[in-house]
Amino acid sequence: MATLSCASADFEIIEKSLRSTALQLMATLLARHLNADTSDGEAPTIPCPCGGEARLAGRRGKEFVTAVDVVRLDRAYYLCSDCGAGFCPRDRQLGLDDSVSPTVRRMTGLTAGQLSFERSSELLRELAEVRLNAKRVERVAEAVGREISDDEQQVIEVESCGAQTIFVGIDGTGIPMRSSECVGRKGKQADGSAKTREVKAVAVWTAQSINNKGLPMRDEGSVSYNAAIESATCGDRDTLPSVFARRVEREARRRDVYRPGRRVVVIGDGAAWIWNVASELFAERIEILDLFHVKEHLWDVAKVIFGADSDLAGQWADNRCDELDRGDIAAVKDALQRHAEHHEAVRKCIQYIRNNESRMQYDRFRQMGLCVGSGVVEAGCKSVIGQRLKQSGMFWTVRGANAIIALRCSIESNRFDDFWERRAAAGNDIK
Repeated sequence: MATLSCASADFEIIEKSLRSTALQLMATLLARHLNADTSDGEAPTIPCPCGGEARLAGRRGKEFVTAVDVVRLDRAYYLCSDCGAGFCPRDRQLGLDDSVSPTVRRMTGLTAGQLSFERSSELLRELAEVRLNAKRVERVAEAVGREISDDEQQVIEVESCGAQTIFVGIDGTGIPMRSSECVGRKGKQADGSAKTREVKAVAVWTAQSINNKGLPMRDEGSVSYNAAIESATCGDRDTLPSVFARRVEREARRRDVYRPGRRVVVIGDGAAWIWNVASELFAERIEILDLFHVKEHLWDVAKVIFGADSDLAGQWADNRCDELDRGDIAAVKDALQRHAEHHEAVRKCIQYIRNNESRMQYDRFRQMGLCVGSGVVEAGCKSVIGQRLKQSGMFWTVRGANAIIALRCSIESNRFDDFWERRAAAGNDIK
């Protein structure tokens, strides 16, 4: 065994050495090939992005990180007399943003979309021998996320499906922010200040599958996500959709929600902004208040009425939940009314039910074959947003968080490859 172990260790050392040598050779050949082409410096003047005219000011060398190794390129450098900016058109042609190749950008976006910037840096080095420190990974990943965000707003490719019913889940979740991003904002701290900002999220899915209880369940691979820290309040004196409503509309168009004959079901908790967004976007819709939120309210009220450790609280809550499942909302309200005089929490729960009664017809919704829970979008808030942006020690800017959120949504909605195909088609990317 000792001999085998030694041989294995020796093989690993040899393998790594050969790989490193091969990558260095490939990098040398790549640099030689690219530097042999000096056509980017043939024109004495070229248009500047500012609209002015840029003049050739010689050639400049710079190192770029590629998937094979660091490559030093010699490029024509142009200087604009109007805006004073200098640039190398070859960098743009090859997609060498942030001094990394498109492949490295893609690898960085994929890893940093799943892991912390520090862990992403370690993974790139371990698996691909790509050496970017955590700060550089952050800069590249956020740049990719902003590209994806811009692409999401400009490109809507319809993803048609045969399901008659489309579910739209809307929810929000708070993420930790830098103190500068929370100045003047109201929050849940003892002094009324905030340490978090709310990410508003939409999930769209189909549920033609049936579980072993005969209830509809999310179809595998049918969920797409879109989210950002942005306002759900209508703009321009309530005549324009909110910023978040426009995001929901784009996602709905991608998922072909507006196709004639489609049945649209909007599921959310009791937040008023969710139903306001739904009313802005979907003239014909079925609104469903998440069943589990209602049951959670009833359990909280039961503890207020009978005490947290009382067996009566559990029995009372179970009975009310059974009535909800049967669609007997009148019985739920009657049971609550008996305790309304003595508890403010009970009175608030009664008002909550009255405000949402039309959204609580759970027996009828189930007979229609509809989902009655917002578990899909809540799970998305946890997995897409929380697992990446709520890790210990993380504090975000709005700009940085929205970039990583866009990256996460693209990956989890299986649109990441589509984005890179469009990006490659628009340029002349190298590896």
